[in-house]
Amino acid sequence: MGQVSVLERIRRSEAASGMAMVSPTAFYAILLLAAPLATVLIYSVMTDASGKIEWVFTFSNYVEVWTSPIYQAIMLRSLTVSISVTLVTVVVAFPIAYFVSFHVAPARKSIWLFLITIPFWTSYLIRVFLWKVILGYNGVVSSGLEITGLTSEPMSFMTNATSAMIITLAHAYAPFAILPIFVSLEKIDRSLLEAGQDLGESRFVTFIRVTLPLSMAGVVAATLIVFIPTIGDYVTPDLIGSGKFPMIANAIEVQMLKLNQKALGSAIAVSAMLVVTVVSLAFLFANRRFLGGPK
Repeated sequence: MGQVSVLERIRRSEAASGMAMVSPTAFYAILLLAAPLATVLIYSVMTDASGKIEWVFTFSNYVEVWTSPIYQAIMLRSLTVSISVTLVTVVVAFPIAYFVSFHVAPARKSIWLFLITIPFWTSYLIRVFLWKVILGYNGVVSSGLEITGLTSEPMSFMTNATSAMIITLAHAYAPFAILPIFVSLEKIDRSLLEAGQDLGESRFVTFIRVTLPLSMAGVVAATLIVFIPTIGDYVTPDLIGSGKFPMIANAIEVQMLKLNQKALGSAIAVSAMLVVTVVSLAFLFANRRFLGGPK
Protein backbone atom coordinates (compact mmCIF):
# COMPACT_ATOMS: atom_id res chain seq x y z
CA MET A 1 0.00 0.00 0.00
CA GLY A 2 2.85 2.30 0.89
CA GLN A 3 4.59 1.47 -2.39
CA VAL A 4 1.44 2.32 -4.33
CA SER A 5 1.14 5.66 -2.59
CA VAL A 6 4.79 6.48 -3.38
CA LEU A 7 4.25 5.66 -7.05
CA GLU A 8 1.09 7.72 -7.02
CA ARG A 9 2.93 10.71 -5.52
CA ILE A 10 5.65 10.38 -8.17
CA ARG A 11 3.06 10.21 -10.92
CA ARG A 12 1.38 13.36 -9.65
CA SER A 13 4.60 15.30 -9.07
CA GLU A 14 5.60 18.29 -11.17
CA ALA A 15 8.70 16.47 -12.40
CA ALA A 16 6.63 13.59 -13.74
CA SER A 17 4.20 16.00 -15.38
CA GLY A 18 7.08 17.88 -16.98
CA MET A 19 8.65 14.66 -18.24
CA ALA A 20 5.33 13.59 -19.70
CA MET A 21 5.05 16.90 -21.54
CA VAL A 22 8.57 16.94 -23.01
CA SER A 23 8.94 13.21 -23.67
CA PRO A 24 7.33 13.27 -27.16
CA THR A 25 9.58 16.15 -28.22
CA ALA A 26 12.62 14.54 -26.62
CA PHE A 27 11.91 11.25 -28.36
CA TYR A 28 11.48 13.07 -31.68
CA ALA A 29 14.78 14.91 -31.19
CA ILE A 30 16.62 11.72 -30.26
CA LEU A 31 15.14 9.87 -33.20
CA LEU A 32 15.88 12.51 -35.84
CA LEU A 33 19.03 14.16 -34.43
CA ALA A 34 20.91 11.97 -32.00
CA ALA A 35 20.46 8.70 -33.89
CA PRO A 36 21.87 10.01 -37.23
CA LEU A 37 24.71 11.75 -35.39
CA ALA A 38 25.57 8.54 -33.54
CA THR A 39 25.51 6.65 -36.84
CA VAL A 40 27.93 9.13 -38.41
CA LEU A 41 30.25 8.86 -35.41
CA ILE A 42 30.25 5.06 -35.59
CA TYR A 43 30.75 5.02 -39.37
CA SER A 44 33.71 7.40 -39.05
CA VAL A 45 35.79 4.78 -37.20
CA MET A 46 34.79 1.90 -39.46
CA THR A 47 36.37 0.68 -42.71
CA ASP A 48 35.10 1.14 -46.26
CA ALA A 49 35.22 -2.05 -48.30
CA SER A 50 33.88 -2.11 -51.87
CA GLY A 51 31.25 0.52 -51.14
CA LYS A 52 30.11 -1.15 -47.92
CA ILE A 53 30.84 -0.54 -44.27
CA GLU A 54 33.11 -3.20 -42.81
CA TRP A 55 32.87 -3.35 -39.04
CA VAL A 56 36.60 -3.08 -38.43
CA PHE A 57 37.65 -0.35 -36.01
CA THR A 58 40.20 2.12 -37.41
CA PHE A 59 41.36 5.74 -37.14
CA SER A 60 42.77 5.73 -40.67
CA ASN A 61 39.84 7.81 -41.93
CA TYR A 62 40.70 10.65 -39.55
CA VAL A 63 44.40 10.34 -40.39
CA GLU A 64 43.58 10.79 -44.07
CA VAL A 65 41.28 13.73 -43.43
CA TRP A 66 43.72 15.63 -41.21
CA THR A 67 46.86 14.89 -43.23
CA SER A 68 45.57 15.15 -46.80
CA PRO A 69 46.50 18.50 -48.44
CA ILE A 70 43.24 18.36 -50.40
CA TYR A 71 41.01 18.22 -47.34
CA GLN A 72 43.16 20.79 -45.54
CA ALA A 73 42.72 23.20 -48.45
CA ILE A 74 38.97 22.55 -48.63
CA MET A 75 38.56 23.08 -44.89
CA LEU A 76 40.60 26.28 -45.01
CA ARG A 77 38.49 27.56 -47.92
CA SER A 78 35.30 26.69 -46.03
CA LEU A 79 36.48 28.53 -42.93
CA THR A 80 37.60 31.54 -44.97
CA VAL A 81 34.29 31.80 -46.81
CA SER A 82 32.18 31.21 -43.70
CA ILE A 83 34.07 33.70 -41.53
CA SER A 84 33.98 36.28 -44.33
CA VAL A 85 30.25 35.76 -44.84
CA THR A 86 29.64 36.08 -41.11
CA LEU A 87 31.68 39.26 -40.86
CA VAL A 88 30.02 40.89 -43.88
CA THR A 89 26.54 39.83 -42.80
CA VAL A 90 26.84 41.05 -39.20
CA VAL A 91 28.49 44.35 -40.24
CA VAL A 92 25.67 45.00 -42.73
CA ALA A 93 22.92 43.70 -40.44
CA PHE A 94 23.78 45.79 -37.38
CA PRO A 95 23.12 49.23 -38.95
CA ILE A 96 19.84 47.97 -40.41
CA ALA A 97 18.71 46.56 -37.07
CA TYR A 98 19.87 49.74 -35.30
CA PHE A 99 17.94 51.94 -37.70
CA VAL A 100 14.74 49.92 -37.32
CA SER A 101 15.04 49.82 -33.54
CA PHE A 102 16.02 53.44 -32.85
CA HIS A 103 14.80 55.49 -35.81
CA VAL A 104 11.59 53.81 -37.00
CA ALA A 105 8.31 54.65 -35.32
CA PRO A 106 6.97 51.78 -33.17
CA ALA A 107 3.85 51.51 -35.33
CA ARG A 108 5.99 50.94 -38.44
CA LYS A 109 8.54 48.49 -37.04
CA SER A 110 6.40 45.47 -37.89
CA ILE A 111 6.25 46.63 -41.53
CA TRP A 112 10.03 46.89 -41.67
CA LEU A 113 10.45 43.44 -40.16
CA PHE A 114 7.94 42.14 -42.67
CA LEU A 115 10.01 43.60 -45.52
CA ILE A 116 13.20 42.09 -44.08
CA THR A 117 11.67 38.61 -44.18
CA ILE A 118 10.53 38.89 -47.82
CA PRO A 119 13.60 36.99 -49.13
CA PHE A 120 12.30 33.93 -47.27
CA TRP A 121 9.32 33.91 -49.59
CA THR A 122 11.38 32.61 -52.48
CA SER A 123 13.31 29.38 -52.74
CA TYR A 124 16.94 29.43 -51.71
CA LEU A 125 17.87 27.85 -55.04
CA ILE A 126 16.09 30.62 -56.96
CA ARG A 127 17.99 33.28 -55.02
CA VAL A 128 21.31 31.56 -55.75
CA PHE A 129 20.47 31.31 -59.46
CA LEU A 130 19.53 35.01 -59.50
CA TRP A 131 22.88 35.97 -58.01
CA LYS A 132 24.56 33.81 -60.63
CA VAL A 133 22.76 35.83 -63.31
CA ILE A 134 23.61 39.13 -61.61
CA LEU A 135 27.31 38.41 -61.08
CA GLY A 136 28.00 36.19 -64.08
CA TYR A 137 29.76 36.90 -67.35
CA ASN A 138 27.51 39.31 -69.32
CA GLY A 139 25.37 39.50 -66.20
CA VAL A 140 23.55 42.51 -64.81
CA VAL A 141 26.60 43.98 -63.07
CA SER A 142 28.95 43.40 -65.99
CA SER A 143 26.48 44.69 -68.60
CA GLY A 144 25.63 47.75 -66.51
CA LEU A 145 29.28 48.71 -66.16
CA GLU A 146 29.78 48.22 -69.88
CA ILE A 147 26.76 50.36 -70.79
CA THR A 148 27.88 53.20 -68.52
CA GLY A 149 31.34 53.09 -70.07
CA LEU A 150 33.15 52.10 -66.89
CA THR A 151 34.43 48.96 -68.62
CA SER A 152 35.11 48.25 -72.28
CA GLU A 153 34.33 44.52 -72.18
CA PRO A 154 32.22 42.11 -70.14
CA MET A 155 33.63 41.63 -66.67
CA SER A 156 33.66 38.05 -65.47
CA PHE A 157 33.12 38.57 -61.76
CA MET A 158 32.34 34.89 -61.45
CA THR A 159 35.98 34.02 -62.08
CA ASN A 160 36.48 35.01 -58.44
CA ALA A 161 34.07 32.41 -57.11
CA THR A 162 35.00 33.06 -53.48
CA SER A 163 33.82 36.68 -53.65
CA ALA A 164 30.66 35.64 -55.46
CA MET A 165 29.91 32.97 -52.83
CA ILE A 166 30.44 35.49 -50.02
CA ILE A 167 28.00 37.96 -51.60
CA THR A 168 25.40 35.26 -52.28
CA LEU A 169 25.57 33.72 -48.81
CA ALA A 170 25.61 37.13 -47.09
CA HIS A 171 22.39 38.07 -48.87
CA ALA A 172 20.79 34.71 -48.06
CA TYR A 173 21.58 34.86 -44.33
CA ALA A 174 21.14 38.60 -43.74
CA PRO A 175 17.64 38.26 -42.18
CA PHE A 176 19.02 35.65 -39.75
CA ALA A 177 21.49 38.27 -38.50
CA ILE A 178 19.18 41.29 -38.52
CA LEU A 179 16.41 39.78 -36.40
CA PRO A 180 18.41 38.68 -33.29
CA ILE A 181 20.36 41.96 -33.29
CA PHE A 182 17.09 43.89 -33.53
CA VAL A 183 15.64 41.95 -30.59
CA SER A 184 18.70 42.69 -28.42
CA LEU A 185 18.56 46.39 -29.34
CA GLU A 186 14.86 46.55 -28.48
CA LYS A 187 15.61 45.28 -24.96
CA ILE A 188 18.00 48.15 -24.22
CA ASP A 189 16.59 50.63 -21.71
CA ARG A 190 16.57 53.98 -23.53
CA SER A 191 17.02 55.81 -20.24
CA LEU A 192 20.58 54.42 -20.06
CA LEU A 193 21.42 56.11 -23.35
CA GLU A 194 19.86 59.37 -22.18
CA ALA A 195 21.84 59.15 -18.94
CA GLY A 196 25.08 58.75 -20.87
CA GLN A 197 24.38 61.83 -22.98
CA ASP A 198 23.28 63.80 -19.90
CA LEU A 199 26.70 63.06 -18.41
CA GLY A 200 28.35 64.71 -21.41
CA GLU A 201 29.12 61.69 -23.57
CA SER A 202 28.76 62.04 -27.32
CA ARG A 203 26.42 59.80 -29.28
CA PHE A 204 29.35 57.80 -30.62
CA VAL A 205 30.89 57.24 -27.18
CA THR A 206 27.48 56.31 -25.78
CA PHE A 207 27.06 53.81 -28.58
CA ILE A 208 30.49 52.26 -27.93
CA ARG A 209 30.19 52.15 -24.13
CA VAL A 210 26.48 51.42 -23.70
CA THR A 211 24.61 50.33 -26.83
CA LEU A 212 27.17 47.96 -28.30
CA PRO A 213 27.95 46.02 -25.08
CA LEU A 214 24.24 45.66 -24.28
CA SER A 215 23.53 44.37 -27.79
CA MET A 216 26.36 41.82 -27.83
CA ALA A 217 23.96 38.99 -27.02
CA GLY A 218 22.23 39.59 -30.35
CA VAL A 219 25.55 39.97 -32.17
CA VAL A 220 26.77 36.66 -30.73
CA ALA A 221 23.52 34.95 -31.71
CA ALA A 222 23.69 36.41 -35.23
CA THR A 223 27.32 35.36 -35.61
CA LEU A 224 26.68 31.75 -34.64
CA ILE A 225 23.44 31.55 -36.63
CA VAL A 226 25.26 32.65 -39.78
CA PHE A 227 28.64 30.94 -39.25
CA ILE A 228 27.47 27.43 -38.45
CA PRO A 229 25.18 26.81 -41.46
CA THR A 230 27.33 28.64 -44.02
CA ILE A 231 30.34 26.42 -43.41
CA GLY A 232 28.13 23.44 -44.26
CA ASP A 233 26.54 24.97 -47.35
CA TYR A 234 27.02 22.93 -50.51
CA VAL A 235 24.43 24.37 -52.89
CA THR A 236 26.09 27.76 -53.36
CA PRO A 237 29.61 26.44 -54.09
CA ASP A 238 28.13 23.96 -56.54
CA LEU A 239 26.09 26.57 -58.43
CA ILE A 240 28.11 29.77 -58.04
CA GLY A 241 31.50 28.11 -58.30
CA SER A 242 30.32 25.53 -60.87
CA GLY A 243 31.74 22.83 -58.61
CA LYS A 244 35.30 24.07 -59.17
CA PHE A 245 35.66 25.61 -55.70
CA PRO A 246 34.19 22.99 -53.35
CA MET A 247 33.66 23.53 -49.66
CA ILE A 248 33.69 20.89 -46.96
CA ALA A 249 30.03 19.95 -47.48
CA ASN A 250 30.72 19.24 -51.15
CA ALA A 251 33.56 16.91 -50.16
CA ILE A 252 31.20 15.06 -47.81
CA GLU A 253 28.58 14.78 -50.56
CA VAL A 254 31.13 13.36 -53.01
CA GLN A 255 32.36 10.73 -50.55
CA MET A 256 28.91 9.77 -49.28
CA LEU A 257 26.80 9.78 -52.45
CA LYS A 258 29.11 9.59 -55.46
CA LEU A 259 32.04 7.47 -54.27
CA ASN A 260 30.00 5.55 -51.68
CA GLN A 261 32.78 5.95 -49.12
CA LYS A 262 30.57 6.41 -46.09
CA ALA A 263 33.30 5.89 -43.50
CA LEU A 264 35.60 8.54 -44.98
CA GLY A 265 32.66 10.89 -45.57
CA SER A 266 31.61 10.45 -41.95
CA ALA A 267 35.13 11.23 -40.75
CA ILE A 268 35.10 14.43 -42.82
CA ALA A 269 31.72 15.37 -41.34
CA VAL A 270 32.84 14.75 -37.76
CA SER A 271 36.08 16.67 -38.37
CA ALA A 272 34.07 19.60 -39.75
CA MET A 273 31.82 19.55 -36.69
CA LEU A 274 34.88 19.59 -34.41
CA VAL A 275 36.37 22.55 -36.28
CA VAL A 276 33.07 24.46 -36.11
CA THR A 277 32.80 23.70 -32.39
CA VAL A 278 36.35 24.88 -31.67
CA VAL A 279 35.95 28.10 -33.69
CA SER A 280 32.55 28.85 -32.12
CA LEU A 281 33.87 28.28 -28.58
CA ALA A 282 36.93 30.42 -29.34
CA PHE A 283 34.63 33.22 -30.52
CA LEU A 284 32.47 32.95 -27.40
CA PHE A 285 35.55 33.04 -25.17
CA ALA A 286 36.97 36.04 -27.01
CA ASN A 287 33.61 37.79 -26.79
CA ARG A 288 33.40 37.31 -23.04
CA ARG A 289 37.06 38.03 -22.36
CA PHE A 290 37.83 40.94 -24.67
CA LEU A 291 34.58 42.32 -26.12
CA GLY A 292 32.58 42.54 -22.92
CA GLY A 293 29.83 40.23 -24.16
CA PRO A 294 27.24 38.44 -22.03
CA LYS A 295 28.62 36.14 -19.33
